[in-house]
Amino acid sequence: MPHDRLDATMAGEVSALRQSGTAKGSEAVIVGIEPEHDRHGPRYLLEGDERRFIRMNSNGYLGLSRHPALIKAEESAIKEFGAGPGAVRFISGTYRTHLDLEQRLASFHGRPSSMIFSSAYAAVVSSLTSLITPDTVVLSDELNHNCIINALRLSRPASREVYPHLDFAALDTLLARTTGASRAIVVTDGVFSMRGDYADLSALMEVARAYDDAFEENIVVVVDDSHGVGAFGETGRGTEEVSGSGQVDVLIGTLGKAFGVNGGYVTGSRSLSDFLREKAPMYIYSNPITVGEAAAAIAAVSVVDSDDGRSLLSHLAAMTARFENGLVDLGLETIPGPHPVVPLMIRDTERTIALVRHLHDNGILATGLNYPVVPKGDEEIRFQVNADQTEADIDEVLQVLAAF
Repeated sequence: MPHDRLDATMAGEVSALRQSGTAKGSEAVIVGIEPEHDRHGPRYLLEGDERRFIRMNSNGYLGLSRHPALIKAEESAIKEFGAGPGAVRFISGTYRTHLDLEQRLASFHGRPSSMIFSSAYAAVVSSLTSLITPDTVVLSDELNHNCIINALRLSRPASREVYPHLDFAALDTLLARTTGASRAIVVTDGVFSMRGDYADLSALMEVARAYDDAFEENIVVVVDDSHGVGAFGETGRGTEEVSGSGQVDVLIGTLGKAFGVNGGYVTGSRSLSDFLREKAPMYIYSNPITVGEAAAAIAAVSVVDSDDGRSLLSHLAAMTARFENGLVDLGLETIPGPHPVVPLMIRDTERTIALVRHLHDNGILATGLNYPVVPKGDEEIRFQVNADQTEADIDEVLQVLAAF
C-alpha cells in the first residue's frame, strides 16, 4: 500500500529540524584507524575524506576496544562458540561465558550478584519498569539520561517527582511530604553524560536513609553510572568511588564505554537479579550480547582491575586536566570536574554548528549538542578525552580552538 502522504510528513519534519539547526545530521563513517605513532595517539579515517582525525567524541574512555587482550579473548570465544548466541537466554542462549562475566562484574563492584543486558539502555528501562509499581513513588534528577526519562514514561507509579539538578535539599523536601506509598525509588545518573558533572552519592544516600523507615518496602536508590564505571575514580569503580558513598542499592553500568565492548549490566543483591530474570522484559525477550563480546568484557574488567588499568586511569585524568585547563586558559567556558567528559559551553546553536565545522575542517571529530538534546541556552560541544590520546593530541585540539 502506498504511503506517500506519510513520507511527505516525515520528510517535512526532518526538513524543519535541519532548518532550525537541531537535526543530528549525517553520520561520519569510520573506514580505518591509523595506530599510535611517535607522540600521537590513533588517527581515524572517514569515508570520502583523506584527512586523519583525532576523535574527541568517543565514549571509549580507556581506549580498550583495540587492546590485544580483548581482541584475543573475543576471537578465541568466537572460534569456539560462533558469532551469535542463537536464542534469548532463558530458551538456550546462556553460555558459561555469560555467567563468568556476571560473576566478574559482581566481584569488581563488591556485590553478591550481577546480570548482563544487550545494552545499558535496556538495563535501565527493564530494571525501572520492573521495580516501579502502582504503589511506588519515583524521584528523578531533572538532567537524567533519556533512558531514565523513557523508563518513567513507560511506568505507572503512584507519583513521579523531578527534583532540580543535584539539589538534594529539594529531594529531602519532596521525600518529607511524600506519603501513602509502600515503596520509593530515587533514580539518578552517576555521571551526567552531557555535562561531565556527577552526583554526590554520599549526600544522596544520606537523604534516602533519613526517610527509609517511612516506606514499607524501603527507599531504593538506583544509579545509572554508565559514564562512570571503568573511567572514573583511581580504580575505575565510578561515582561510588569518587563520592565515597559506599554501595547504592541498584547500580547500572555499561560495557560499551570505558570497558570498550558492548552491552549493559545491573548489579546488586541476589534477590534483585532473581527478580529481574523473571520480570525484566528486555532481558527475557531480547538476545544477550554474544559470547565473544562477553569474553572480551571479562578481559576488559581484568585490565581495568590491574596495575595497567590504574596507569591508564591516571593518564586519562592527567589528559582531562590538561584539556580542561587549556580551555580555561583560552578564556572559554567549561564545567570543571575530573570526569573525561569536558563540555565547552557555547550557548548558541549557530555558533555551536560553526565551531564543530571548524574542528572538522582541522582534523578533529567533536559533537555539538543543541536543543532538544540539551536545554535552550545550554548548547555545547561535548569533548570526550580518551586514554589513548597524548599531550601532543590535546595541545593540537587546543590550538585549533584558539584559531576559531
